[in-house]
Amino acid sequence: MAYRTTAARLDRDQALRQRILACALARVAAGGFASLTMQALAEDVGIATGSLYRHFHGKGELAAEVFAAASQHELEALAAALRGPGSPAERLAAGLRQFATRAWHSRRLAFALIAEPVEPQVDEQRLLYREAYAELFVELLEQGVAAGAFRVQHIGLSAACLVGAIAEALVGPLSPPARAARAAGHPTLELAEVSQSLVTFCLRAVGAEEC
Repeated sequence: MAYRTTAARLDRDQALRQRILACALARVAAGGFASLTMQALAEDVGIATGSLYRHFHGKGELAAEVFAAASQHELEALAAALRGPGSPAERLAAGLRQFATRAWHSRRLAFALIAEPVEPQVDEQRLLYREAYAELFVELLEQGVAAGAFRVQHIGLSAACLVGAIAEALVGPLSPPARAARAAGHPTLELAEVSQSLVTFCLRAVGAEEC
């Protein structure tokens, strides 16, 4: 008789896979993708290292899935803000402030998602999510242009520029040297400064009045 995987076994495997992903995300949030090794993760989960390979072919595949899960969460949070109440300019400002705040309070994870050197599989996901973020801004820019609130000629290009501006504005303050300087008590940029500068720049870039 051919062996058939039981529903209970499938449930256990799925539960273990989700636990592996949760532990992997916690490790990345604490120390970046550099801290995500198969051996260390296996110890976190409480299984043999070889057991990880039943669920993921290697670190690259695992890291890519962790990146996608974390990025999807941030994408959905931004979408909710950009599609919320208010004028197009108010929603853009609210989305930018929310994104910056969420990144600020999860600095290691945010830096890992935005700029940490990673495996090729993760880089592929990073590009896909940059496009997904840009699509959200395209939606808002189209609404703003139609309402006369924004003045942009190339909506797709402007949306990509907004994504780039967000990443570049945050990568410095979120970087390991900035975190070390902050921990040592040296003067560093604060969230309010970074957030307001980002909002001002992006609103001006799309020809909107400042909120």
